[in-house]
Amino acid sequence: MNRSGLIALGLITFLLAGWEGAVRIWAIPVFILPPPSLILKTAVVQAPMILPHAAVTGTEIVLGIVLALTTAIPLAIAMFARPVLEKALSPFLVASQAIPVFALAPLLVIWLGYGMASKVFMAWIIIFFPITVSLVQGLKSCDPEYRTLFSLMGASFLKTLTLLYWPWALPRFFAGLRVGVSVATIGAVIGEWVGAQQGLGFLMIQSNARLQTPLVFAAILWLAAMGMALWTLVGILEKKIITWNT
Repeated sequence: MNRSGLIALGLITFLLAGWEGAVRIWAIPVFILPPPSLILKTAVVQAPMILPHAAVTGTEIVLGIVLALTTAIPLAIAMFARPVLEKALSPFLVASQAIPVFALAPLLVIWLGYGMASKVFMAWIIIFFPITVSLVQGLKSCDPEYRTLFSLMGASFLKTLTLLYWPWALPRFFAGLRVGVSVATIGAVIGEWVGAQQGLGFLMIQSNARLQTPLVFAAILWLAAMGMALWTLVGILEKKIITWNT
C-alpha cells in the first residue's frame, strides 16, 4: 500500500475509533447512533436479507449507467460537431441538474410506475450530465495544431473523431464517468424512497420506521461499497484503455 493509502486508512481508523469510543462513553442508545462494530456485524449477519435488496439497487444503477452512456456519448459528439446544437441544448442540460431530484422523483413514479423504470431513469438523470459535459470539454480541448494537420491530410470528420478527438477526450470522459458512477446510487435510492417494494432505499425506509438504526447504517454501508466498487472498476478500465498516459 502506498503512502496516500496508508494516510486514508489511518484517517478512517481514527474516525471509526472516535465514533466507537464516543458511543460507548456517553452510552448513546443504539436506535439513535449505533457503534461501527454493531453496524459491521449487522451488515455481515444480515447479509442474506440485505443482498437481494442490494442486487435490485445494483441492477437499477447499472442500467442507469448503460442508459446514460448510450445517450450521453452520441449527444456529446453531436454537440461538439454542431456548436449551434451545444448552445441550444446547454440551458436544458444545466436546468436538468438545477432541479432537485427529490422534486422529480414523485413525478417519475407517477409516470413510470413503482417498478424499476422510474429508478433507472432517476439514476440516468444524475449520471447523464457529468458524462456529457466532460466528454464535450474533452473533445473541444484537442490541440488545434493536430486538427490542422488532420485537415491538411484530408481526413473526414469521422476519421478525425476516431483517430484524434476520441482518444484525446478519453481522460476527461473517464473523469466524468467516475463522477457519474459515484453519484449514481443517489438517484436509485431516492427513487426507492419515494415508491418501491424492494431495494436498499426501500430497506432503509422500512428499517428507519421500525427504529432499526443499525440496519439503516448497514444498508448505507452496502451502498457505499457498491459505489466504491463502481469507482474502482472505472479506474481499472481507464488504465486498461488509456495506455498512453501510463
